[in-house]
Amino acid sequence: MTMGIDPRVLPEEDLLRELRHVHVTRTETLRHGSDDALDNHTVRTRELEAEYLRRHPEREIDPERLREGARQRV
Repeated sequence: MTMGIDPRVLPEEDLLRELRHVHVTRTETLRHGSDDALDNHTVRTRELEAEYLRRHPEREIDPERLREGARQRV
């Protein structure tokens, strides 16, 4: 069950905007939303992130975001 517009039909720009928005609202939903609101937020986040990963399976990985990169900073 999709919450909102099916991510598969969103143009790239809209998908990225939705991803930004869902991440901005996560903490407020976690802290102040009902259990249902948090569940719905989690489902929507998964849907949007899964679609992003489907479209960008070869996305650029920042070496600083890997364990080896983190160890090199220390």
